[in-house]
Amino acid sequence: MAAYQKIKPYNPAIQVQAMRARYPQFTAKKNKEGDIVFTGQLQVKPELPVYTVQVVYRGDNRPRIFILDPLPVEGAPHIFPGSGSLCLYHSDNFKWTESKLIAHDIMGWTAGWIYFYEYWLQNGHVWIGPEVPHGPMLQ
Repeated sequence: MAAYQKIKPYNPAIQVQAMRARYPQFTAKKNKEGDIVFTGQLQVKPELPVYTVQVVYRGDNRPRIFILDPLPVEGAPHIFPGSGSLCLYHSDNFKWTESKLIAHDIMGWTAGWIYFYEYWLQNGHVWIGPEVPHGPMLQ
């Protein structure tokens, strides 16, 4: 009978180390559910506001990304209704797993969302960022 190696669960400390290395302005804390919550400031261009961002790492579940300050305006695009979390990717195009790094994938997309959101605010609510029609947006 063949012996199978037991798969070790992913170590969330790697997420914390990667964030500390690439985004040292973010702090990491565990919430009551055991998720890792990263909170810090992000400024994508000197002429744009500094945003306070919160990213909740939930293992194999899609991370939740929130803009805490300044709050997005009512009706801002690419925000999940109900939760207020940013929609950064479509699940047909990218599959999140616990081994992917917040610092590598999610933070760059969050900076991109902020950049395109600022353009959207200043240019008549025209979204120029990448997007995939989905959910109620389908005609």
